[in-house]
Amino acid sequence: MLPQLNPLKRRQFLDRLTLATLGVTTSSSLAEKMVGPTPSNKKLIFLYMDGGMSHLDTFDPHPGTDEAGPVTAIGTNVEGIQISEYMPNLAKHMNKLSIIRSMYSTQGAHAQGKYLMHTGYQQRGTVVHPTLGTWSLYHQGKINPTLPGNVVINPYTDYPYAGWMSAELGAVPLGDASKGLQNSNRPQWANETQYHDQLELARIFDQAFQQKYRQKSINAYNHFYDEALSLMRSEDIKAFDITLESQATRERYGIESKFGQGCLLARRLVENNVRCVEVVNRGWDSHNTLPEDKIRDMDRGFSALMQDLEERGLLESTIVVLATEFGRTPDIKPETLGRDHWAKAFSCVIGGGGLTTGQIIGATDRGHEVMETKVEIPDLHTTIATAMGMPAKEIITSESGRPFNVGYKGTLIPGLI
Repeated sequence: MLPQLNPLKRRQFLDRLTLATLGVTTSSSLAEKMVGPTPSNKKLIFLYMDGGMSHLDTFDPHPGTDEAGPVTAIGTNVEGIQISEYMPNLAKHMNKLSIIRSMYSTQGAHAQGKYLMHTGYQQRGTVVHPTLGTWSLYHQGKINPTLPGNVVINPYTDYPYAGWMSAELGAVPLGDASKGLQNSNRPQWANETQYHDQLELARIFDQAFQQKYRQKSINAYNHFYDEALSLMRSEDIKAFDITLESQATRERYGIESKFGQGCLLARRLVENNVRCVEVVNRGWDSHNTLPEDKIRDMDRGFSALMQDLEERGLLESTIVVLATEFGRTPDIKPETLGRDHWAKAFSCVIGGGGLTTGQIIGATDRGHEVMETKVEIPDLHTTIATAMGMPAKEIITSESGRPFNVGYKGTLIPGLI
């Protein structure tokens, strides 16, 4: 007799197998309960600064103070709004963005902070919560039926993906934007007829196996296998190929920058109606250095993205968020100019999607504490979800019988919607 596999481990095995080979995942029973997605064509690009971006060195400068260190502030195209001198390109796009300077988190360690920022929930016990992209697919479904509806570029270890929801709603991971969707072409050793014969043989074996072992998670594999084959044969797969862009465009985003090329791919994907795309930008844990290079790299990719979205008429239908798990200490290390973790105050940026922009929300006392309009991470999730057209307060019951909603107990951030 075959050993009985733990259902979660079995599903994880199938997920990893299909993700590795086809860029899709298997489903579970929650997907079968999805009825009537909320009609909305809003899309989301989530730019994640992994490691803790310093608010004082980017979007909340305090020139002339000890907390500022050597960084000075520059004006932007919105009167009265200043940002770091290391972001001259974004200064030209501030009218399209709102800076939230009063973010606050309860988590000051990386793993817990990243989890909270991605799910809106604190990490507890054995429950893994869904990301915003997963919630969006659950409530709203795909826009383009051929392409994945949820993609993450350069994901970090322990990325939460679909959490307790159906794995089919989780983000498809891409390790390198420049390589696109790998393993998506027909093998070179096989012509179309040979490839078809191989697939038919695999299907025969699958049918025999499923008749013997009637398990929902295994049966669900066929749907995504067919979906992956459909994608492989579709012209839409070109959306993943950034080499089709001009050299000038790739250089504008930063051709040597993983983040910049990720932003370019994100633009191509939302242009082809992928609903949710996240770009992870690693390397922000700057305990012993002033991250000038990281900031300038972010400035280049982010500003190129905003320019393209506006010029292509995509900005009104695409919400763009730049976020991080927490900020950095107001006290700077004089010998290295580094800063440690600081969850009591930090900055996020949001724009597009019909939101009110060209403004500052909240304030800190020289980067130490939030002085007005405290915004917690569930508030950010609730606001994004509402702006996308999701029913943020609708309770969904997990298979374990627990109630959840997107944004947990968050409230709308004032002045955005």
